[in-house]
Amino acid sequence: MTLMTYTPFDRQIDQLFNDSLGLRSKTAAAWAPRCNVYEDEQRFVVEAALPGMDAKKIDIQVEDGVLTLAGERKSAQKPEQTYLVKEIGTGHFSRSFTLPTNVDQGKVAASYKQGVLVIELPKREETKPRRIMIDAE
Repeated sequence: MTLMTYTPFDRQIDQLFNDSLGLRSKTAAAWAPRCNVYEDEQRFVVEAALPGMDAKKIDIQVEDGVLTLAGERKSAQKPEQTYLVKEIGTGHFSRSFTLPTNVDQGKVAASYKQGVLVIELPKREETKPRRIMIDAE
């Protein structure tokens, strides 16, 4: 593998090609965290990979049925550094998810451990599956 010096001009050329070929939305952020979203009987869970971020710099909002994660990762680049590969996104980010109607928005909880943000969105009690007992004689 041959390593070449990274320049901001390279990113601009990549963005030009991506935009002209429709490979990325023109309104997309410079970077966005990778996320997993899953559900079980009790809740929905969003996991976002945010390594190296300070939890205090991550903003989580739930409003009108939309979960939004936002924040900013500062660049640690020093003037004497010359990047050969630069894949870790920096700058502002924002990710939004439309929530199902059965989420109890008042009980959303979040935790951050080892660079992974976990947001738990419990389902409302009346929408959880329940077992109905049969009264047999």
